Amino acid sequence: MKKHLIKIIYIILLTLIACDNSSEKNNSENNIVENDNLVEITKSQFINSNMSTGIIEPKLFKASIKTNGYINVPPANKASVSTIMGGFVKKANLLVGDKVKKGQLLLTIQNPEFIEIQQQYLEIVEELNYLESEFERQKTLFKEKITSHKNYLKAEVNLKKSKAICNGLEEKLGLMNINTSNVKLGKITSIIPVYAPISGIVSMVNTSVGKYMNTSEVLLEIIDDQKKHLELIVFEKDVMSLKKGQQVNFKSPENSSKIYNGEVDLIANTISKESRSVKVHVHLKESKSFIVGMYMEGEIVTGLLKKMALPASAVIEDNGKAYIMVLNKENPDTYLFEKTVVSIGVKNEDFVEILENNLQLRDKQILLNGVFIP
Repeated sequence: MKKHLIKIIYIILLTLIACDNSSEKNNSENNIVENDNLVEITKSQFINSNMSTGIIEPKLFKASIKTNGYINVPPANKASVSTIMGGFVKKANLLVGDKVKKGQLLLTIQNPEFIEIQQQYLEIVEELNYLESEFERQKTLFKEKITSHKNYLKAEVNLKKSKAICNGLEEKLGLMNINTSNVKLGKITSIIPVYAPISGIVSMVNTSVGKYMNTSEVLLEIIDDQKKHLELIVFEKDVMSLKKGQQVNFKSPENSSKIYNGEVDLIANTISKESRSVKVHVHLKESKSFIVGMYMEGEIVTGLLKKMALPASAVIEDNGKAYIMVLNKENPDTYLFEKTVVSIGVKNEDFVEILENNLQLRDKQILLNGVFIP
C-alpha cells in the first residue's frame, strides 16, 4: 500500500513538471511573438558591414517650386516666312534642319499679277516725267501772269498725286524684292524671290513646288538657336516666391538621370486669365544639348529650410509606411535594434525629414546604413 502511494505521488510530480515545462515553453514562444520587431546584430557583423549609428538632427532642405515647360528662343530669334503676295511656288529646295544665312534665297513665287504691278509702275513713271514738265511750265506761266492760279494748282495736285502713287508702287515692289531700276529698264518678271530675314536653321517647311500659297500662309520657319532658353509655367499660388537670379534645376523626362542648371532671367508681369499662371524665362548654363520644343521638368529653388532629418539610407519605405531601426539595447557582444514606424516629410537625394510627431526619438541612436526590414 505504501509503495503504491509513493508511485502515485511520483506520477503527479512528473505531471506537474511537464506542465511547468510546457508553460515555460509557451511563455518563451509568446515572448518571441511580442518582440518580432527586434533584430540582433553582433558587433563583428556591425563592424564588417560598415554600419554606423547617429541621431535625428537638423539639415538644410531646398524650398522649391515644381513646374514644367519647353526649350524656346526669343521672338527676335524666330521668323515665320511668308510672301507679300500670293502665288505658285516656283523653286523650293530647303529641308527641315538646313542652315541658312540672313539674306539667302529661300524660294521663289510666280504670279502673272506681279507683271501688272510692274506695268503700272512703268506707266506712272512715264506719266511723272510729263507731269513734272507740265508743272514747271504752269509755274512759269503763272509767274508771268499768262495762266490762271487754278491751272497752276491743278498741275501741282496732279504731280503730287502721281508721285504718291509712284512711291506706293515702289514700296510694294521693294517688299516683293523686285528691283525698280530693272523695271525702269523694261526688265519685267513674273517671279519674285523670298529671302531669309534672319540666320538660323529651318524648323518647318509648309510648301512645295507648284503649290499655291496665300499671303496669310507661312511658307517656312527659321529659328536662330544660338540664344535658347527654358520657358517654364508657374501657377499663380507660387508667383510671390519668384525672384530673378534664382537657381533652376531641370531635366528631360526621357533622360531623368541628367540634371541641368540655369537661373531665372525674366518673370512675366501679367497672369494668364485662362491658366492663372505666368511664364518664367530661364537662362541656360549650357544649351548645345537641347532642341527647341523639348519638354522639360523643372524645379525653381526659392530658398533653404532647416528640418529635423535622417540620412536617406536610414529610412526604408515598404507598403506605404516608413521604418527606421532604433537601438534598443547594447550588450557586450551584440546590438539589439527595434524596427520603428515613423512619419516622414520632404525628401531629397541625401536626407529624409522626420516629422515632429516622431521627435521623441531625437536623442535615440539610429542605424544609419545597412538598414533592412526583419
